[in-house]
Amino acid sequence: MTSIKPFHATDLFDLNPINLDPLTENFFIYFYLEYLSEWPTLFYKSTSALNTPTGYMLAKTEGQVAKKEWHAHISAVTIDPNYRRIGLGSYLCKTLETYTQEEKPYNAFFIDLFVKCNNTLAITFYEKLGYSVYRRVVGYYGGGRGRVVRNKVDDDVDAFDMRKSLRRDKAGECVRRGGRKVRVLPGEVSY
Repeated sequence: MTSIKPFHATDLFDLNPINLDPLTENFFIYFYLEYLSEWPTLFYKSTSALNTPTGYMLAKTEGQVAKKEWHAHISAVTIDPNYRRIGLGSYLCKTLETYTQEEKPYNAFFIDLFVKCNNTLAITFYEKLGYSVYRRVVGYYGGGRGRVVRNKVDDDVDAFDMRKSLRRDKAGECVRRGGRKVRVLPGEVSY
């Protein structure tokens, strides 16, 4: 039986089995603590029947309501390799949808995330959950190495900005068709 529980600072000591996986993005401790203090309800974990952490969701809210940019952003969702392929990733993502569609305090228009363009496994996972590519961010994972040019794509350093509309986006204005053809530079992505 899996449970969703709030994340606590002491849970950071139990993340090694999850974070040592090469598919998992790792962050400095202060990054986790910032999310824990700023968006505590959007940082949660899944646990096994023995209360062992099996995965976690690290998300935040950002943007402006007036521009219909108010949204939840998934910074990380990851599952312990021993617990993959049983639906926990979907469960964590659907839990985020539930939390961020609620009238208070979030009521977001959409959820977004960034994924490397060559990570077909993750892209397929998110598409099955209803996400679509909104745009390609050229050089997003380049770390400032070299000059980024809009028409020079590289699946290893470019990211897809994927989105899923929530209940508040009644007309579907926060998503688009053909997003894989829309290219922006990292500096053009702001909320």
